[in-house]
Parts: sequence; C-alpha cells; structure tokens
Amino acid sequence: MAQRPYIVGNWKMHGTRAMLSEARAIDRAAQRHMKVEVAIAPPFTLIHPVHREAEQIGVGAQDCHHEAEGAFTGDISAAMIADAGAKFVILGHSERREAHGETDALVRAKAETALAAGLRIILCCGESAKTRDSGKAVAFVRKQLKASLPEPDQAFEDASERITVAYEPIWAIGSGNAATIADIVEMHAAIRALLIDLYGEEQGSEVRILYGGSVKPENASEILTAPEVGGALVGGASLTADSFMGIALAAAVETEDS
Repeated sequence: MAQRPYIVGNWKMHGTRAMLSEARAIDRAAQRHMKVEVAIAPPFTLIHPVHREAEQIGVGAQDCHHEAEGAFTGDISAAMIADAGAKFVILGHSERREAHGETDALVRAKAETALAAGLRIILCCGESAKTRDSGKAVAFVRKQLKASLPEPDQAFEDASERITVAYEPIWAIGSGNAATIADIVEMHAAIRALLIDLYGEEQGSEVRILYGGSVKPENASEILTAPEVGGALVGGASLTADSFMGIALAAAVETEDS
C-alpha cells in the first residue's frame, strides 16, 4: 500500500519563539490536507513548544548523538529529543557531513541509536557538483547511502514506516536551482533498487524517498509527480506557512488526481 506523500520542513538554524505563529499556521493548514503527511524539524529549542502546539503535523529534530547518553558536553541524545516531543530525526544532512566531518559510519551509528530510541529517521544523501560533473553521481550516492543506512538486522521489521531517505544534491541546496527531473528520476530509481537489495521487496519498495534541494511552490508539482518521489525535504521555503504549504498543496493535488 502506497504511503502518503511526506512533506518535511527543515528549519535549520532559524527560529525563536516568535516562529511559533508560523508553526501554528502550518498545523492549521495541514488539517485541510489529510492526504499529505506534513512535518517540521525546528531547532532543538523549539521541539517541545511546537510539539505542544501541533495537532496535525509531525515534529522532529535535525540531529542527535550516536550514543544513548554520556559525557558529551553540548550534544543531545535521541532519548532527549524524543522526550521533548520529537517523533523523527534528520540524519546525515550534507551540512553536517561537511561542516562537522560526519562520516557514513557515524551517520549509521546515529541512525541505529535513533531507531532504538523509538524515533523514525530521515537519512540524507547527495553528491557535490564536482561528483555530478564527473558522471559518478549515482555510484557515489549508492555507496554513501549503503554505508549510512542501518544494517538490515537493525532496521526492524517496519523499516518502511520508520526509515525515509532524502536525496539532496549538495549543489542544489539553497542555490535556487533544483536538479533536473531526469536526474531526479535516475537517482531515485537507483536508490529504490538499493533499498530493495538491502531490505527486501516488501519493505524496500515502500520506503519513501524524498527530494530536497531548492524545492518551492513553483516547481513542487513537477518534482512530486516524478517516479519514486515520495515527498520533499524543504529548507528555506519551509520557514513561512504560505510557501511551505504551497508545496504541501501541490502534493495534495497530485494525490487527488492520481
């Protein structure tokens, strides 16, 4: 059974309590589009306030530590974000891989810890412009994703419910220029094949694969109708209810038309 389109907003390092009004507006709008699953990942400081306000949208975090607890000053565990109200966590985002030196092995460890804490995960992958230009994008992403995803025996039987993959070409993030539909289709097909190899046909065929990288209301419909695109991971356009829900509305319209 196909899952609902999944539209997730990554607020990154944006947002104070003043942004709760946008979260409330997103939540109200999401209640009118029940055929789409809408969620946001605010900064750690807003997880609990947004969770307390939200009635319809999912609330998640942008990262967690790979250990369950310990002497890690300034870090936050999967159990802590779950306690604050998070239901999922974004892991392996290119901004963390690049700025914080996160390896595939570390991302995998975080993913397994998050799953053990009862969280869902959105695991990011994507290539640089240099890798894309070299013609090695598909091979790179497959290798990165395979090394970052939880081992099949760690993914539990409900992998399709608890694991989401987000393909975000690094060169498209924040650039205003999304990947071409042909490139998105090629990459998502390769990711789908890998997921089936790892988790089997039943689970691997149902894991949602999101596209991220300069998604906005103007291009959302074209992107979301591409084969194997199960939703979007949205950055800057998720900071206001109008732009974010414009993307969710595109997903809702396509779902109704299909």
